[in-house]
This record gives sequence, structure tokens and C-alpha cells, in this order.
Amino acid sequence: MELWFTENHTDDVRFSIKVKQQLYSKKSYYQQIDVFDSYEFGRFLSLDGFLMLTEKDEFIYHEMMVHVPMAVNPAVKNVLVIGAGDGGTIRELTRYPDIEHIDMVEIDEQVIAVCREFLPQTACRLDDARVTIHIEDGLKFVRKHEHAYDLILVDSTDPFGPGEGLFTKEFYGNCFQALTDNGMLVNQHESTYYQSYVDMVKRTHSRIGSAFPVTMVYQAHIPTYPSGHWLFGFASKNLHPIYDFMPEKWEALGLSTRYYNTELHRGCFALPNYVRDVLAQAD
Repeated sequence: MELWFTENHTDDVRFSIKVKQQLYSKKSYYQQIDVFDSYEFGRFLSLDGFLMLTEKDEFIYHEMMVHVPMAVNPAVKNVLVIGAGDGGTIRELTRYPDIEHIDMVEIDEQVIAVCREFLPQTACRLDDARVTIHIEDGLKFVRKHEHAYDLILVDSTDPFGPGEGLFTKEFYGNCFQALTDNGMLVNQHESTYYQSYVDMVKRTHSRIGSAFPVTMVYQAHIPTYPSGHWLFGFASKNLHPIYDFMPEKWEALGLSTRYYNTELHRGCFALPNYVRDVLAQAD
């Protein structure tokens, strides 16, 4: 008998992966956590039935979450990561020797434990000496800090369930206060390809824009995410992701990447018209 994992992208679209075996299945206090091993995408994690990452394409998401802001300001010292229980964002951050401290705030401790056991590809750097893991609500955590971080990465689930509070106007305002004068914020910004996601994107973009003077959106191709076309938000107090971009300094670090490069950095901010139209409505 064949085993397939199926995620509903919309009421009329489903995405399926043929599974070798299910490695883990348990409900935490917050959500249902499952890990599968598949033929095409390797191991993958799902939360409440929504696919979070696969071993085959996780590098795209994590490289674009981290290296875009780090190439704008390679001098970042203190970073706050909210969510990211799989560890992929932490893995990419710890490749920068000049980063001094990383606070990682994850509400569900069980996600971290499961990823440590079943997804070492992403969880391999969670024990880095510069990383402090906080098991608490990211919305509450960020309220307690002011002018503390050079970079905040919001590596959250979708804007419902445990991740809902990380898409509010209050949260983005608190992030602004928690950042230093050259501080940057990057968040996963959903997709505008399916109509059912459009309102979420407009609402998120509008709320970030109400808190930050510089707000832009960039894109990546992630095959297992809904539509394969995914967006990220870049916001800052004054740094511009193109005008203040430092390709020579980033390239001098000698980091080996599979998706991100400095030419792609410029191009990823050149958005299709149907995305630009949605963002213009939000503005």
C-alpha cells in the first residue's frame, strides 16, 4: 500500500509527496508534529498538517532568510530569531564569525526536540555557544527588549495558531523598538499566487509599513511551498536592501551557498507585476 502526505494549498489545490515511512507523530501542547521520510524530498516536517520544510529544498528558505540582510550589514553582532525551531536559520547565522550572540525564541519546545532527533541537517548548530534558546512566546519576549538587536528574523509558521501573534501591528512595533539604529527585520511573507493568501500578504505588509520607514518585499522559488513562489519581507530603520547592499564585503567572507548569491540579491527584489499590484494596494 502506498503512503502519501497531502497538504491542501487551497480548497481546490492539493500538494502530495510519496512517503517511505512516518518517523514521528505526536501532538504537543500547541500543535500536531509529524516527521516523514520521502522518496523525492528526503525527510520533512509538518505542523498541524502544513509542511514546514523538506531536506531537499530547506536551504533555499534558510539562505534567503539569513544572507539577504547579512549582505546589507555584515557587521551585525546581535540577532533575535523568533520561531525557527527546526534550526535551519540558526545554522546559517552561525556561519558568520562576527556575530556575537543569537537569541532564539521558540514557543514549542517539542519542535526543537523532534528536529534535534530527526532533522540534524537543520538542527546541527543549535548548540553553538553563541546561541541562547528561550522557550516562550515571541510576542511577549520582544516587548522586554529595547535597542538590543541589529537583526530580527521572524521565521514563523503561517498567521494562525501558535504563530498568529507574530503578524500583528503591535508585534512589528515592538520589533522596531527592540532594534538598534541600523536594525533590520526580515519575516516570511507568504505568497500572492493563490487568491486565498492575498489578504494575509496585504495585511502583513501594511502592518510592517506602519512601523518601519523602509519596507520592501523579495522573492524565492521554494518548490514545496504553496505555488512554489514565496515572499519575504525586509524592513529597517534606515538601511536599504539595494542602496546599502555590500556585495564585496559579503563575498569576502567566502561563504559557500547553494541558492543565494550577490547577483540574485539584487534580482530578488524585482517583483512580478501581480505581486507589485497586491503590495501597492496594501500601501
